Amino acid sequence: MSLRNALRKTDLLRLSSRRLAWATKTQSVTTMANQEDEKIGSVKNQLEELFGASLRVTVPDEPDVEPLVAACTNKFGDYQCNNAMSLWSKIKAKKPPFRGPPKLGEAIKDNLPASEMIESVSVAGPGFVNVVLSKNWIAKSIQKMLIEGIDTWAPKRPVKRAVVDFSSPNIAKEMHVGHLRSTIIGDTLARMLEFSNVEVLRRNHVGDWGTQFGMLIEFLFEKFPNFEDATETAIGDLQAFYKASKERFDSDPAFKERAQQAVVRLQGGEDKYRQAWAQICEISRNEFHKVYQRLGVHLEEKGESFYNPYIPGVIQALTEMGLVVESEGARVIKVEGHNIPLIVVKSDGGFNYASTDLTALWYRLNEEKAEWIIYVTDVGQQQHFDMFFKAAKLAGWLPKDDSSYPKTSHVGFGLVLGEDGKRFRTRSSEVVRLVDLLDEAKTKSKEALIARGKDKEWTEEEIESTAEAVGYGAVKYADLKNNRLTNYTFSFDKMLDDKGNTAMYLLYAHARICSIIRKSGKDIEELKKKGVVELGNDDERDLALHLLRFPEVVEEACTNLLPNVLCDYLYNLSEVYTKFYDKCKVVGSDEETSRLLLCEATAVVMRKCFQLLGITPVYKM
Repeated sequence: MSLRNALRKTDLLRLSSRRLAWATKTQSVTTMANQEDEKIGSVKNQLEELFGASLRVTVPDEPDVEPLVAACTNKFGDYQCNNAMSLWSKIKAKKPPFRGPPKLGEAIKDNLPASEMIESVSVAGPGFVNVVLSKNWIAKSIQKMLIEGIDTWAPKRPVKRAVVDFSSPNIAKEMHVGHLRSTIIGDTLARMLEFSNVEVLRRNHVGDWGTQFGMLIEFLFEKFPNFEDATETAIGDLQAFYKASKERFDSDPAFKERAQQAVVRLQGGEDKYRQAWAQICEISRNEFHKVYQRLGVHLEEKGESFYNPYIPGVIQALTEMGLVVESEGARVIKVEGHNIPLIVVKSDGGFNYASTDLTALWYRLNEEKAEWIIYVTDVGQQQHFDMFFKAAKLAGWLPKDDSSYPKTSHVGFGLVLGEDGKRFRTRSSEVVRLVDLLDEAKTKSKEALIARGKDKEWTEEEIESTAEAVGYGAVKYADLKNNRLTNYTFSFDKMLDDKGNTAMYLLYAHARICSIIRKSGKDIEELKKKGVVELGNDDERDLALHLLRFPEVVEEACTNLLPNVLCDYLYNLSEVYTKFYDKCKVVGSDEETSRLLLCEATAVVMRKCFQLLGITPVYKM
C-alpha cells in the first residue's frame, strides 16, 4: 500500500498529542547534537565553553547565563567576552563581591580555565575580557586541517534533519530570472546545512496541480489528437504553448467550458486526462532539469499534486480541533495579527495554496520527521507564510517559541532589477528566461577569456569549461553577495569585472594561489605530511587566524539564513591573503615550506566556500 493510501484519519487526529512526544524526541536529538558540539567546534565555540565554565564559577547563582563571545579586530585581542555589563545589571541588586563591570570582568578572566589555545587574557573598558590566541595553537590548527581535511572544521547544528523548499517553478511555464534567486539561495542554504552534518531534504514544490491544467490538457488534445505521440520537440516552446492555451481560454467560451470539464475529469482520475497531465509535467520537468544541471543544483520533486490525497484529512482534523470556521461561504482559520483570515477551503469547495501548504507542512513534520523546514520565496509571500505558520502553532504542530524545534523559517528575497532600476526584463518587456541568461553569461565570459588571449594558450575544452565556471559563478555570486532581503541590480559588466567583490576576481585569486604552488615545484601533499606551519610575522598570523574563523562564519550564515555572510568572508579572505603575499615572499624564501602550506590552506578554504556557494573553482586563469 502506498504512503498516500496508508494515511488514516486517526493519524491526523493524533497530531496535537503527538507534538509532545515529538518535542521530547527533538530535545533528545538537540542534546545529542550539543554533546557533539563539545567534541568539536569553531574557535568561538571552544571559547564559549571556556567562558561558560568561568561564568558558572564567577556567578554560581546565575546558572543559565550564556557566554557572549565574538571575534574582534581591536588591538586588545582576537576574541572578546562581553558579559560583564549586562550581567552586572542583573546581579548588582544582590550586592555581589564585585564593584562594577570592570571588576566583574576581572573575575571572569581570573576564573577562565587554562587552555593551550590562549596566549593571554586582559580586561579593557567596562569589563570587556579580551583573548589573544596562542600563535603555536593557531599554526597547529591549520596544519591539522590540512592533514585531516576541511570537513573536520564543519560546524554542528542542533538539528539532524531539515527540509529546504526552494526553486518550485510552475509546470508548463519556463523558468525565468525570478526563479534564479530562490534556486541559488536555497541551494546554498542546503549546501551549508549539509556541510554542517544536517540531513537535508531538498524539495522542489512545483506547481503541478490546479485549474490551469484544464486548458493545457484541452489545448494538447486539439493540437495533438494522438497526444501520446506529442514530444518535447513537437510541442516546442512551453511558454508559448501556455500563452496560446491561455489566449484560447480567454477568447473562446466553448473551449473554456471544455477546459473546465477537463479539470473535473482530471481530478476525478480519468486515465486519458491523467496521462495528458503526466505528459505535460514530464516535458516541463525535462526543461527544468536542463537548467538545474547547468547550475549544479539537485532537488527532489514533491509537487502540489503529491499532497492532494492528504488535504481532506488535514482540513477535517483542523476542523475537529475547532480551528476551521465558516466565513462568507468559505472555511477559514483566524490567526492573530492579521485582519483577514487564512482561507483553507474556498467558497466553491476547492482547496488552495494555504490548504496545500498546511498539508505539506504536516507531512514534513509527521512523516519526514523534519526538525527545521525552510521556505525560500520572494518577500511578497511573507504574509502568507506568517499566517500559515501561526495556524500550525494553533494546531499544536509547532512550539510557540520560535527558538525551539521543530520550527519553520521563511527566507524572503527581493527583486532582480535591470540597470534602469526597474524589474529585469528583455527589451520587448518580456520576463528574462533563465536559460537565455545563462547562455549570455557563458558567452560573455568566453569573450573575456579570448580577449585575454587564452584561446592561444588553452584547448577549446579548457576555454568552454572555464567560461561556464566563470559565467555561471558570476551570476550566482552577484546574487548571493547581496543581503537577500534587498533588491539587486543585474549587470553583466559588473559581475564579470576582475576587480572588487566579484566571482571573477575571487576565482582569479584562487587560480593565482594554485599557480604559486605549481611554480614552487614542491609536492604539496608531501609538504602537508612533513612540513610545519610557522607564523613568524603578523601577516602570516592574520591570514591563519582568518582561516580559522571559517567554521563560525558558516555557522552564522546558517543560523541567520544569510549567504552573503559567507561571501563577505570569502572576499575578506582574498584581501587578507593578498596582503600576506605582497609582504611575504613565498617561493625561494627561507620560510617557503610554511608559507606554501598557508597558501594551500587558503586555497582549501576558498574551494570550500566556492562549493558551498555552488561555484566551480578554476585552477588557472
